[in-house]
Amino acid sequence: MQIVYAVYNQYSDARRAHASCPDPTVRKDRAATPRESIACTSGMATGLWRTVGTLFLSLLLGACATTPPEPTAAETARDLQAVIKSEHLTDGRGRFREVLCTVLDQHGRDQPDYRPCEEALRKLEPESGATNEPVALGTSKANYLALLVPGLGWNCFEEWLDISGSAPAYAARFGYELRTVPIDGLSSSGNNARIISEYVASLPEKDAGRPIILIGYSKGTPDILEAVTSYPDLAKRVAAVISLSGAVRGSALADDASQATANMLTMVPGSKCEKTDGDNDAVASLRPAVREQWLATHELPTEIRYYSVVTYPAPERVSWALENSYKLLGEQDSRNDTQVIIFDQIIPGSTLVAFLNADHWAVAVPVARGHSIVGSTLVNHNDYPREVFLEALMRYVEEDLSAGR
Repeated sequence: MQIVYAVYNQYSDARRAHASCPDPTVRKDRAATPRESIACTSGMATGLWRTVGTLFLSLLLGACATTPPEPTAAETARDLQAVIKSEHLTDGRGRFREVLCTVLDQHGRDQPDYRPCEEALRKLEPESGATNEPVALGTSKANYLALLVPGLGWNCFEEWLDISGSAPAYAARFGYELRTVPIDGLSSSGNNARIISEYVASLPEKDAGRPIILIGYSKGTPDILEAVTSYPDLAKRVAAVISLSGAVRGSALADDASQATANMLTMVPGSKCEKTDGDNDAVASLRPAVREQWLATHELPTEIRYYSVVTYPAPERVSWALENSYKLLGEQDSRNDTQVIIFDQIIPGSTLVAFLNADHWAVAVPVARGHSIVGSTLVNHNDYPREVFLEALMRYVEEDLSAGR
């Protein structure tokens, strides 16, 4: 229960900061809307992200975790090769590196959070799959419809984040359309699988026949895997599934977390999630035993191509708000992104695309750009070239699908 009290106290601090806001247009008898929160004070923003950060850390439990030793490069190479063999993976990292490096060089220097290719990716040897072929940089003609399925609690603070003007808008310049599936952030993977199926079935007529690429971020990945397995009509329309920091095999942090803790996200100012929505069972879907059992008893549709993008930050790329979960999870395996161990992010039978030098939030949650004070303190390593990464990912998958590899 300590974590629940900690979250509540931080939320109360945020509300007190809001109550002292000098802006006379902000009401004091209710929680602020996202725009009011942003317009108010940095104290409110900091309190909000302390609340959200604590919830996503899942387990502070009053203990201080220490940073565990990092396995040697040789040990990691050995473990990776064992996973590639046992999970029947295709190593596509070499070709994706070629694609991302080219896109970063040609399109990325004027985009936010630019960094050189060697800093954007981590190289775990041996890395294979390079082709030395030129990278197409024109507008896509494939007419793909990419659908993002976000993770736990996303709709609780989606409006505050406001990702509408970032990576999706940028990718659209090159013919790649990305929409977000409105799943229930506090529900189980089974419940969200149904939502995904219904969303695709209700797409307008103009989208009929368009090949669909499902991108699962964090818990969104198991939601997608359950969807394509449980709903054959959906699977027929899906060309590819991409795991992005996906909790394919769950997270050990969920073993000691509770749904009650996750439900505290409903108190985030501007939250659009309610614990009465859906089946209110999201945390259980992230427990490793649940995910392992599901994978052992279900066969993924073979007509769909699967891709795995793993987040694996260097220690200096972990944001302050995520350091505790990084260390706690590191007691099991230091090779993690603060929420999920790197090998647990990989879909069996998939193409291994990349190891990104980014923590779990940096790859998909643009906190720092819209909230500079939070970005310079709590979420201080949130910068990542998401726009260019998304373009490179879509170009890579399009090329791979067209080649029929």
